[in-house]
Amino acid sequence: MPIQLDRSALDFIAAARAAGAPRMETLPPGEARQAYHDKRGRTPRDTPDMHEVRDLAMPGPAGEIPLRLYRPLPPDGPAPVIVFFHGGGWVVGDLDTHDALCRVLSARSGMAIVAVDYRLAPEHPFPAAAEDSVAATAWVHANAAGLGLDPDRLSVAGDSAGGNLSAVVAQQMRDGGSVPIRAQALIYPAVELGILHASHRDPDTDLTLSHALMRWFRDHYLARPDDAADVMASPLRAADLSALPPAYMMTASADPLHDEGIDYATRLKLAGVPVTERNWDGQFHGFMTHPHLIPQAVTALHDIGDWLKATVPT
Repeated sequence: MPIQLDRSALDFIAAARAAGAPRMETLPPGEARQAYHDKRGRTPRDTPDMHEVRDLAMPGPAGEIPLRLYRPLPPDGPAPVIVFFHGGGWVVGDLDTHDALCRVLSARSGMAIVAVDYRLAPEHPFPAAAEDSVAATAWVHANAAGLGLDPDRLSVAGDSAGGNLSAVVAQQMRDGGSVPIRAQALIYPAVELGILHASHRDPDTDLTLSHALMRWFRDHYLARPDDAADVMASPLRAADLSALPPAYMMTASADPLHDEGIDYATRLKLAGVPVTERNWDGQFHGFMTHPHLIPQAVTALHDIGDWLKATVPT
């Protein structure tokens, strides 16, 4: 059956089309990055206030990695922390484009957030983003005490490419990392870079994340096509998904990544991992980064925050 878009989604997509901006996949990566930042890099005035927002930096595998710490409340002992990885197809996005999302999620969960500005492709192709994400998670854990954070209550979260990186970090830490991950919140994640699922061919999902744009992102991120078989690029391909932390899987019906998210949630459950699934009917890929325009984005962020609070008590 055809996917019926929510009214807020219809209005958003109509406004975007009326603006007449060039399609991202027609731009060089640097121009696409700037255009994405220009559209999403300003935090609306009605976004929740934080007790503290502080920019940090850490030594990464290939140089300094910028971070941003959000603390929603005055310190009252070490705070649980979410390490957050932004979306943007591993090519666009930064700390500013996801600032509003991080503030809403931090305020609702009552948890601190450390957002990670990992290296972007094509200047830094796979596995650069994954390596930075693993390194950042380990750094936050190792330096938690100095930041007023609790290393034993650390979770990961991210949207789209950031959901991919969250799933990768959870697997890597299980398979020999030094960080116990308490929960993973996967927001319409890309988990299969072979682009094999039916929702990648459904005309009703060919919207904000068009089918062509998804291939553009994938082809800029992977250094070579065979990299899609690597579990650090396609975490769905991991042979063993047991012993991973509890997962929150959020999908949107009008999203080309819908089916692979459902597939990953199913495999996690079959492996004995507790999974909470939420599908947002009538919403498109990326709606979560517009809480000031799309009411369901706020509701969805609150649901994730409530799940994190219940799964990793504050």
